[in-house]
Amino acid sequence: MWDPQWPALTAVVDTVRLDLRGFGDSTERPSGALSTVDDVLDTLTELGIERCHLVGASMGAGVAVEVALSAPELVASLFLVGPGGALIPEATSELRAFAAAEGAALDEGDLDAAVEANLTWWVDGPRRDAGAVDPAVRELVRVMQRRAFELTDDWDDVEEQELEPPALDRLADIHVPTLVLVGGQDLDAIHDAAARVAAGVPGARRVDWPDTAHLPSMERPEEFLTLLRDWVGFTDR
Repeated sequence: MWDPQWPALTAVVDTVRLDLRGFGDSTERPSGALSTVDDVLDTLTELGIERCHLVGASMGAGVAVEVALSAPELVASLFLVGPGGALIPEATSELRAFAAAEGAALDEGDLDAAVEANLTWWVDGPRRDAGAVDPAVRELVRVMQRRAFELTDDWDDVEEQELEPPALDRLADIHVPTLVLVGGQDLDAIHDAAARVAAGVPGARRVDWPDTAHLPSMERPEEFLTLLRDWVGFTDR
């Protein structure tokens, strides 16, 4: 999903992108409980990275916050895009409707329908139709989401390790510059999460893009790159 920004970023700053376990090329089933935070920390340790800016989208934004809480000395700033995962306060009506559509499709073993539910709710957004989105973006997300379903098809018995106390209860403990980007066409649960983070993290800044849904970096890649570079340059001063 970061391909559009990748060449420009790597030309000016050391950059690492990683697939969370069960996505993309991170295919190894965990031997015990799944801890995305530990996976990120282990990767940074392996690469010898002692401090970095963390950028995360959706569930990845929640992981970024959990990493910042678990190892604050590693994190120079946070850029949270469509914050989800551990940052969602509650299951709103739209989120429940999505989960029902995805769950029904998976129960039937219909991966195509499950992927389409993700495209409808997250890429298109609940208040616009598919025609409003670049078909190339929808197709790329289709490929990524189907791969994730296929990779984790037999992971039903994998326990997920959760941060305690939860990240949402500890937002005031984050003391690094934090930027939150939200698409106006995103689900109500993400807007709730963004509001909670923007209010809870001291000095957090929020940016709204009214014409995008859950993946603003993919819908407006050049503008996102500009925002990201400006943000990292600002926090480095």
